[in-house]
Amino acid sequence: MLENISFANPDFFWLFLLLPLAIVWYIFKQKEQTASLRISSVKGFSYNSILPKFKPALFILRLLALAAIIVALARPQTEDISTRSKTTKGIDIVMAIDVSSSMLARDLKPNRLSALKDVAADFIKNRPNDRIGIVAYAGEGYTKTPITTDKAIVLNSLSEISYGQLDDGTAIGMGLATSVNRLKDSKAKSKIIILLTDGVNNSGFIEPQTASDLALEFGIKTYTIGLGTNGNALSPVSYNADGSFRFGMRQVEIDEELLKSIASTTGGRYFRATDNESLEEIYDEINKLEKTEVEEFKYYRYEEKFRIWILLAGGLLLLEWILRNTLFRSFV
Repeated sequence: MLENISFANPDFFWLFLLLPLAIVWYIFKQKEQTASLRISSVKGFSYNSILPKFKPALFILRLLALAAIIVALARPQTEDISTRSKTTKGIDIVMAIDVSSSMLARDLKPNRLSALKDVAADFIKNRPNDRIGIVAYAGEGYTKTPITTDKAIVLNSLSEISYGQLDDGTAIGMGLATSVNRLKDSKAKSKIIILLTDGVNNSGFIEPQTASDLALEFGIKTYTIGLGTNGNALSPVSYNADGSFRFGMRQVEIDEELLKSIASTTGGRYFRATDNESLEEIYDEINKLEKTEVEEFKYYRYEEKFRIWILLAGGLLLLEWILRNTLFRSFV
């Protein structure tokens, strides 16, 4: 809520030019009214009152009253401005996240899945006007959160994603198809999928190309992200006796041609994230590419403030009249 002073009739301020003219007129009038008389002595006319010296105060009061009237004519107002935002072009977004065991690789810190969750959380917070959902996939895919405007629910669901909730594997086609299914009935002006994986499609009963064709049919743009360093990465290779993973160096294999094809088919883009910084930059870039149109409405409320200036002018004129007819009566 903003408040400031404005004037409905600012053209009346030119009347302030009358004030110096009035001063000039007053000076000339005083000279004309001042008479001179030659006498041999002024001893018999001596008078100790200082009131005559304050006689110009009457004129000053009139000037101040005139100034107050001019301000009142300009109609000062307080202006309250309130704003309200309305989303005119919302975007529905599904984030398809690979949760296979390879997402525990440590080429990103502390590992790929944790790094992704941190960056994705920031992305979600920066999309206050959009509906967002989450699909998790590994050997199969499922909807973790349907598209919703409640960011607290989405962020909580994101924090709960972990390895072991699904059979291991990388079913890119299943992840993409599940995401399409969440968006196909959406009435949003723009629908997008952000699909992230760190491997090669090796499971699932829906082919990735079939899923991308479905996305195209329903007008869903897909951004694909390949996650993993170039070369080898410290990755899960087997299990220890206690069920925990044993880590070793493994070749990073990402089907970039497939991811590029999916993005190209649906009108999206493919990105490669090799470290934490590049992953952040990719989500920042997607955030810039997909802008939500928000229309801002402003409401104005004016409160007139000229009355106080009228009262001030009246008070000054009343004070001038009282002084003229009491203290200064003998000198006017």
